[in-house]
Amino acid sequence: MNLEKYEKIKDRFAELEQLLSDPEVISDKSKYQKIAKEYSDITPVVNTFNEYKETVGQLNELDILLKESQDKAFEELAEAEKEDLKAKQAELIVMLENLTNPKKKVKDRNLIFEIRAGTGGQEASLFAADLYRMYTKFADRKGWKVEQISCNESEAGGYKEVIFSMSGVGAEKYLKWESGAHRVQRVPTTETSGRIHTSAATVAVLFEPEEIEIIIDPKDLKIDVFRSSGPGGQSVNTTDSAIRITHLSTGIVVVCQDERSQLKNKHKAMRVLRARLHEKMERENNEKETKDRKLKVGSGDRSEKIRTYNFPDRRITDHRIGFTTYRFQNVLDGELDELCDALIKADIEERTQ
Repeated sequence: MNLEKYEKIKDRFAELEQLLSDPEVISDKSKYQKIAKEYSDITPVVNTFNEYKETVGQLNELDILLKESQDKAFEELAEAEKEDLKAKQAELIVMLENLTNPKKKVKDRNLIFEIRAGTGGQEASLFAADLYRMYTKFADRKGWKVEQISCNESEAGGYKEVIFSMSGVGAEKYLKWESGAHRVQRVPTTETSGRIHTSAATVAVLFEPEEIEIIIDPKDLKIDVFRSSGPGGQSVNTTDSAIRITHLSTGIVVVCQDERSQLKNKHKAMRVLRARLHEKMERENNEKETKDRKLKVGSGDRSEKIRTYNFPDRRITDHRIGFTTYRFQNVLDGELDELCDALIKADIEERTQ
């Protein structure tokens, strides 16, 4: 960490503070506004750096106390506090890097979730519906906007596939880790002998780009229209409003049939297509960089088993970081903060090692 860089920013902050109280500057409206903007821009950096220095000071004090102490109970408490302070120090380093590196200043991107039932038949489709409910309840608690784009219901009342968008401050920060295979262990409602079955659903979290970010040549699209259908194949619409878009150069296929309007279905299908193309480009560009990363943030890799939901033991385990919580029903009811915070902390620690 380049301490000298942040000390210079702090010195500039003090200089700007004096200038803002200078009568000559105050009388020059243009100059005052320019200085006030620079002051405002670096204030978060200075505040974070001060907090970082305070944390380092607390760590140094603890080290001195531990060298002098012979009290076992105090040493245990001090070591625990040290771990918390080290984690905070690592987090502050990342914050400082993000605040001073324009390339890392990424605004919250809209997300597109794709949840599909995996192995396990009807039970897997019910689990896919449980995951959909979990994410949407979490979004509701956070005040984020959720819009269903497409769904394919199963005969059991679950989802073979459900696609939806999510937007709001912090949505990307908390949910970009969810891509992968989610496994459930429970006794299905159809199981008469009480045996525990293992089923799975896969989740892909895609970042929705702006239209200008992904330019799609209409000549590269094959668009088919057909009559939408519900569970079991029965027709649910009397007009050909469903849309299937095939991106010829990549082979990506998107189907949308939820809306009664063909135009609305096409608009939603194009949103999903752009997100999938964006994910493909990001994955190819970052393949080498993310190859060895434990969390594989935003990779959209459906094959990696990331989490198990064990109903009999009321236990949820994230296999990437070895995190287990017994707040089972709370998580399924959308209280994902503890789990997401653990993933965020693990990522920060990994990046600062």
